[in-house]
Amino acid sequence: MSETAQHPLGAHGATPPGVYDTDPVEVIDDDYESDTDDLLVREGDIAGDYLERLLDLLDYDGDIDLDVEAGRAVVSIDGGKDLDKLVGPRGQVLEALQELTRLAVQQVTGVRSRLMLDIAGWRTNRRRELQELGRSAAEQVAKTGKPMKLQPMTPFERKVVHDAVAAVDGVTSESEGEEPRRRVVVIPEK
Repeated sequence: MSETAQHPLGAHGATPPGVYDTDPVEVIDDDYESDTDDLLVREGDIAGDYLERLLDLLDYDGDIDLDVEAGRAVVSIDGGKDLDKLVGPRGQVLEALQELTRLAVQQVTGVRSRLMLDIAGWRTNRRRELQELGRSAAEQVAKTGKPMKLQPMTPFERKVVHDAVAAVDGVTSESEGEEPRRRVVVIPEK
């Protein structure tokens, strides 16, 4: 076999006949946002079906609401008296159920899901608490100039705190440690 036949660009990297050297072309897909929203709606539908079957198996009542917010599918379950059991202490059962739901969606779509699951408004309420925690910690660090380490948190919780800290002038935040003991540290800007 000749060297030209072995090398995709011909002998010694030369361009073979019929191949033209061109600059890359930027492709603009006007349907990208629509396609993304369609995928997120589909993720929500798949997750809703999965969770509905789970609620039926457990004989729990709950209304499932599907939405798309900030580039991710959001699934909320409200209304049942037993739903607190699906939240668990500090949201641990909710986190595990969210991960199982994401895996169920990925099994159908072949795409890793970033969907957010909320049960009985727990995540919404927790977000409010964490925003206040982040804001007050940031204000205290700005006032004292001393770093503050917060308690270990889940990735969701840390993100909410980081966002709240970022809204306060004169301070910044970073995460330190390893899961499950990873925590936010609020520090004064230099």
